[in-house]
Amino acid sequence: MKLYNFTLAPNGRRVKIFLKFKNKEIPEQEINVREGEQFKEPFKSMNPFNCVPFLQLDDNTIISESISICRYLEEEHFPEPTLFGSTAKMRAYIDMWNRRLELDGYSPLGNAIRNKSSFFVNRVLAGTRNDIKQMPEIVERGVQMIELLFQRIDHHLEKNKFICGEQFTIADITGYSIFKSCELLKFEIPKTLSNTIRWRDTLYKQDCFDV
Repeated sequence: MKLYNFTLAPNGRRVKIFLKFKNKEIPEQEINVREGEQFKEPFKSMNPFNCVPFLQLDDNTIISESISICRYLEEEHFPEPTLFGSTAKMRAYIDMWNRRLELDGYSPLGNAIRNKSSFFVNRVLAGTRNDIKQMPEIVERGVQMIELLFQRIDHHLEKNKFICGEQFTIADITGYSIFKSCELLKFEIPKTLSNTIRWRDTLYKQDCFDV
């Protein structure tokens, strides 16, 4: 199998962080998405959504989406230490929190960045080059959504070291990506949300994020 990636991309980093946590390496090829290499062959045919990362299996099956890649790698190749949970209950609980973080934080912030930065003019939607206009309203909505998410999770984090409890999980990797997106938007977490700030600081100390 082979991973096609662009390490500077947030989703690409999530897979790299996963692999570092597992202390594993797989064959990898960098695709320069800034130069539009993903729109050229053979990459365009391999992944018509024109995004990274994507994983090519030995039978030429293509798996894209960072969490899907990580889930496959854990279940098929690198089960320990687990990031997705070892029981049905924990797998569902971790998936629940990861979905919450992605839908209410990671995705809205990603859209906010793509609608704010001049770098994303004519590339507002990932994997595209078109004339869809950037919209300040989407930036504002992204900030509003992350404020609400942090308010919702702060009490939960009062009794939990990580988002799912004492164990570091794939949802914490998503959480780390949220905090890095906040930095890009220059969004500061309100000091009243001390548990969220503590979670962020705990994540920033984890060795796996040094990729």
